[in-house]
Amino acid sequence: MLDDADRRLLRLLQSEPTLTNAELAEIANLSTSKVFRRIEKMQAQGLMLGKEAVIDWSALGYDVEVSLRFTLDKTQPRAFDDFMAAAREVPEVLEIQTFLGRVDVRLSVIARDMAEYQKIYRTRILTLPHIADIESLMHLARIKSNEALPL
Repeated sequence: MLDDADRRLLRLLQSEPTLTNAELAEIANLSTSKVFRRIEKMQAQGLMLGKEAVIDWSALGYDVEVSLRFTLDKTQPRAFDDFMAAAREVPEVLEIQTFLGRVDVRLSVIARDMAEYQKIYRTRILTLPHIADIESLMHLARIKSNEALPL
């Protein structure tokens, strides 16, 4: 169970993940050793999965993002496993999500331009196993992207 100090540390880390333990301690009004122990405990409990860099893919020349929704051929016993294994091997796939319902899987795919996307689609996406149906959604704008929780 999280107490107020743990929540305060998580809020601080969500807003500024590069803060050192000493900086966290000063802001949160805790000792550096307490901050270290609390963070270590939260990591051991699986509450903190790690720190990551958020990259602006468009700044690196990736101007096309497409969300692909797949319905898989569920008559095949290994459809999900085979599809997931193959999708993980496509370097342009940023995210894989699974669902219950009409759509089974969603892939987020990036490319530098439409010509590159068409090549990826034809050579890597359409060759994924056990596809029954695909729906493509062209990404126009990211209005909100926030993984921070209201702690």
